[in-house]
Amino acid sequence: MLLRELITLFERDIDRLYNEIESYTDESVLWKTEGHISNSAGNLCLHLLGNLQAFVGHELGGFEYTRNREFEFEGKNVPKTQLLLEINNLKRIVISSLEGLDESMIPKDYPKEVFGKPMSNEYFLIHLYGHFNYHLGQINYHRRLLHP
Repeated sequence: MLLRELITLFERDIDRLYNEIESYTDESVLWKTEGHISNSAGNLCLHLLGNLQAFVGHELGGFEYTRNREFEFEGKNVPKTQLLLEINNLKRIVISSLEGLDESMIPKDYPKEVFGKPMSNEYFLIHLYGHFNYHLGQINYHRRLLHP
């Protein structure tokens, strides 16, 4: 049961990420930082893409992926069209990965000790969902504050 809810929530909010990035009509603003805003919307998007592809797609779904976390925060000027394609790809990967899990896997340990101790798949998937939405909210504020 939890898997179905997580799939629904991730699907909905990955679509929200797509809509946020699509709403930038001036692509240069995607990469803009100002004052105390230290991460651009583009970099936050790259971070969300890398995070879910690594922790859900690769570890749980078996999709081939090598994460470049440095690029997530230092890369600049990835075309908006490329970000949107990657968001659509992320949605397919996350949904497929979660649909491929059996409910009996949910209480079992996640394959990696990300925080230095074991945690269940349930705990980590809920954590990942919260992390995704934290940064999605930052992107929304970034767009409304800095986009003309």
